[in-house]
Amino acid sequence: MTAQAEAATATQASTQPAAGKVKVATIWLDGCSGCHMSFLDMDERLVELAEKIEIVYSPFVDAKTLPSQVDVGIIEGSISNEEDEHKARLFRDRCKLLVSLGDCAVNGNVPAMRNPFKLETVYERAYLENVNVNQQIPTDGVPALLKTVRPVHGVVDVDVFIPGCPPSADTIHTILSDLIEGRTPEPIKVTRFGA
Repeated sequence: MTAQAEAATATQASTQPAAGKVKVATIWLDGCSGCHMSFLDMDERLVELAEKIEIVYSPFVDAKTLPSQVDVGIIEGSISNEEDEHKARLFRDRCKLLVSLGDCAVNGNVPAMRNPFKLETVYERAYLENVNVNQQIPTDGVPALLKTVRPVHGVVDVDVFIPGCPPSADTIHTILSDLIEGRTPEPIKVTRFGA
């Protein structure tokens, strides 16, 4: 093998997932976590997937830092505050392929219902008009809300959209299997909005 061929092989090997597994990261932004629960509803199929993927960052695992190189990033939830926006950008930067999982990520869904209202009205309704021991709008330790809630693709480029509220475990399994095998998933064949 020539030195050039050895270098090319080494470069190729360094870009492939460790132990042949696809590195997957998931995150939950503004939403109900129903999509992550649906992911867990794959039940025994998770064991099958565990042979092919490594979950490197997720509410499912005890990893505090998103690795610098991830094969598939999955975002559940909409972009409602500055922290969500930062996390979505970080995922886009570090993930080769980015997936919007569920209606909140795909179109804003329930969190976006606040969009017709002024931000002051939203804060007053949430913190002053509802039962609240402190009766004050928090300022410390709470990420600033954006004026409008946006779907993930309103902030970063998205490669795959999986609608559903939540998408079924079957849908998630089918699409994740397609991605792992290098096939282009066709979500419209296995799910729909609000499914």
